[in-house]
Amino acid sequence: MARNLKALGLWRTALVASVRQDGPDLSARQMAIMLQVYLTDPPHTVRGLAGMLNISKPAVTRALDRLSLLGFAKRKRDTEDKRNVLVQRTVKGSVFLSDFAELVIQAGAVAPEDMATVKAEEEVAAAAKARLEAALRAKAPADA
Repeated sequence: MARNLKALGLWRTALVASVRQDGPDLSARQMAIMLQVYLTDPPHTVRGLAGMLNISKPAVTRALDRLSLLGFAKRKRDTEDKRNVLVQRTVKGSVFLSDFAELVIQAGAVAPEDMATVKAEEEVAAAAKARLEAALRAKAPADA
């Protein structure tokens, strides 16, 4: 439970910092679409995004209306299949997500007073790994 609370606390910190900035704040649906478009390989279609996110095509269209208005995404008819609308990345959208990523990084930064705990945990993990590797090496000749 403590791990869940820490993860939610990090997300809250990044989200609050984002909302406090002068730029636009996106809904969860808009952010999910942005992340899907920017973090997965194209092509992206309205139909494909709706299927991936398990939401309706009109819901994707409404979110894309806002993202297009902000300049974070653009739509283009597929030249090979006119029924498809392709969703494309923009430089402005890339900059927005890069800035948001920095807020997430800052939210997850370890405070200096917590660094001793982190180092101690890393030492315990390294010692456990070394013991396990030694045990496996000692057991290997007997199995051969």
